[in-house]
Amino acid sequence: MRAMRMIRIHVVTENTAPQMKRGILAEHGLAFFLEAGEAKVLFDTGASALVFENNVRSMGLPMEEAQAIVLSHGHIDHVGGLEAALRMIPDAPLSFHPDAPRPKFSGLPGKGHRSDSAFFTSGRFREGGRRIVESRTPLEVAPGVWMTGEVPRLMKWEDTGGRFCLDEGCTIPDPLPDDQALFIPGGKGTVVLLGCAHSGIVNTLLHVKTLTDGAPIRFVVGGTHLHAASPERMEKTFAALKEMGIGEIHPCHCTGAFQGVHLCEAIGKASAPATAGTTYVLEG
Repeated sequence: MRAMRMIRIHVVTENTAPQMKRGILAEHGLAFFLEAGEAKVLFDTGASALVFENNVRSMGLPMEEAQAIVLSHGHIDHVGGLEAALRMIPDAPLSFHPDAPRPKFSGLPGKGHRSDSAFFTSGRFREGGRRIVESRTPLEVAPGVWMTGEVPRLMKWEDTGGRFCLDEGCTIPDPLPDDQALFIPGGKGTVVLLGCAHSGIVNTLLHVKTLTDGAPIRFVVGGTHLHAASPERMEKTFAALKEMGIGEIHPCHCTGAFQGVHLCEAIGKASAPATAGTTYVLEG
């Protein structure tokens, strides 16, 4: 795995955009544009074309130069802007877990609702001859940039973070095996981008450490789906992250405001919630 000289992580879409800076819009969704050395990768696409396209323009991002598009999982708040992204990036391969396009639902039994994207589940994204890469295992999507593949669920006290189902009646739980993250190994430690961490943030980061021969994790940004976590789960999460020696964390999206603040307090250093329009710059 190659080390990187400079990493820039642009938060394209997120739930919050303080003071609407630079014309940035907010929505319940998540998208990152990553520049790692010469590699450029789009990780997720937010919930809508409107916000995705607006924020790409407002941030002046060279989206057309992306060498890969990677989807963390198949929920609409991460794939809703995919059609727009494919227009902006006509040639790059699209990578995801094979279960990501399966229909997805959420809610109580008998009161479920769709939580996917018709464009994605219908397979229309396959039109046009684009290279599609479906992988359950770790994959280098651009030079020095990896997706984790399916995340082992070792910490049984972590769950998917919500009532997610495979059927409209919400009687069959969806374990969301398609959930995965993006990571960039480097000489100063590993950088990790999370989608929703439905596998559990601890499970995800432990998997990344396994894939990088135990290298320290210096920086984490993204959703952690802790908004409904019990106090017991939160305490176990804090303890595990401290034991792993996480450098800094920037939670957002599905984390929950209260939970995100306490995650940042637990890790300390430069940790703070991430918002749309933010760019993080790291030396490799």
